[in-house]
Amino acid sequence: MPKAVALFSGGLDSQLAVALMLAQQVEVVGVNFKTPFFGNAPYVHQAAQKLGIPLQIIDITNEYLELLKNPRYGFGKNINPCIDCHGLMLKKAGQYMEKIGADFIVTGEVLRQRPKSQHRDALHIVEKLSGYQGLILRPLSAKLLPPTQPELKGLVDRNQLLAISGRSRKEQMELADKFGLQDYPSPAGGCLLTVPSFASRLRRLLEITPAPSRIELERLKIGRHFISSDGFYLIVGRKNSENQALLESAQPHELLLKTIGHPGPTSLLCCPGKATPQFSQEDVEKAAALTARYSDAQHLPLAEVKCWHKGETPRLIRIKPSDPSAFPELEHL
Repeated sequence: MPKAVALFSGGLDSQLAVALMLAQQVEVVGVNFKTPFFGNAPYVHQAAQKLGIPLQIIDITNEYLELLKNPRYGFGKNINPCIDCHGLMLKKAGQYMEKIGADFIVTGEVLRQRPKSQHRDALHIVEKLSGYQGLILRPLSAKLLPPTQPELKGLVDRNQLLAISGRSRKEQMELADKFGLQDYPSPAGGCLLTVPSFASRLRRLLEITPAPSRIELERLKIGRHFISSDGFYLIVGRKNSENQALLESAQPHELLLKTIGHPGPTSLLCCPGKATPQFSQEDVEKAAALTARYSDAQHLPLAEVKCWHKGETPRLIRIKPSDPSAFPELEHL
């Protein structure tokens, strides 16, 4: 029985690509790539389970951070290096294919569905970047593309593949009904690098430190971020789950803050890229004033804010709650 590794996002197109292979008696193993920016979502596991295929989660964070420094084919509207990203994923999928003794790679890509990364030249480029030319089958658009090795070798019947092109989802939705696929996610994707607010935070973090830790990357997803050019970096939680995340992720050298006696956020004064930062009294007071501003003590003339390093006794600061506009040197991201 032929065996394929399928790039599996859990979206409709990747599910359909797998379904088409299963209909031809091809054994399929799904791979989903994980970084702090995308991957390993709950619906990915649910979709794989419904299709009855094994799923392998592969963490490519380190390789991805290197790619972000200088993507050969540039960025999209934000900080999304789509062509280089797809090339990296196909390269890693090819390596996994060799590891498990599979015969070829399957993707749910559709010709001309995305203007930057899925036109004919882009598909050729990502295949070349991967190093596995001729072994990448795109079942949804295969009849519009040159025959691949699995087709030429008779592992897959080209006549049973499709010729879908463009951004319309009509054909895919009809095919989903045929295969009984339901409750699939919207085609918007799940890559945070395409979200302007997240992209701004990431750009700023990479300016501060070219090699951020996973914790620092994960924190980009939560809270309000206040940053200055002189190294001040404060994250203020917006809800209980974010407050908890900041508490749990705090490192011994970072400073936690919380208003006493009034509901409000947990804040974290940190210094990305530095293992032993020294916070000035001015920085601590600024962080305390902003923490109080987002608490129920915001209208008081003075608020009490506790500040502490993890595992140490808190100290108290009496401070006037201050709006971010009081600190024009801060970027609010």
